[in-house]
Amino acid sequence: MAGLIVSREELARSLSAERASGRTVAMANGLFDVLHVGHVRYLEAASREADLLIVGVNSDASARALKGPGRPVLPAEERAEIVAALGCVRFVFVFDEPDAASSLLLLRPDVHCKGTDYTPETVPEREVVLGYGGRIAIVGDPKTHASRDLILEIARRFRNKAGP
Repeated sequence: MAGLIVSREELARSLSAERASGRTVAMANGLFDVLHVGHVRYLEAASREADLLIVGVNSDASARALKGPGRPVLPAEERAEIVAALGCVRFVFVFDEPDAASSLLLLRPDVHCKGTDYTPETVPEREVVLGYGGRIAIVGDPKTHASRDLILEIARRFRNKAGP
């Protein structure tokens, strides 16, 4: 079943029912701008950390603040829809903050999943997660894929095809 795109407040209510049924929750987050295999491997690995996976997608404003002008390539609503279409994802929400701390405090997932470009000690939201009793999992394959690199490669190939 494809995931549902909801507000954080709606998600908090839905998670109460999921937890009442005994399910555990993992959360992953990111820009997911120009989805690539690294994103898919990260989310699939995150989904194995609990019974259900929720994913936070950075809003357009927070993506621009983090990545600079020209980003994101795709608007948040489309990025959220693409992530929600993955079979391993149960719920998706969009958030405006530069990190996931506020979302973690509201949703309190059992596991906060970050990619292999982090260690458990360098996760920005580490203290938040440990403070409410959650755990951190580093998941996915080595960070050898990046939307930035994919965008640059597409631009290079287009320039070479389009003429001198």
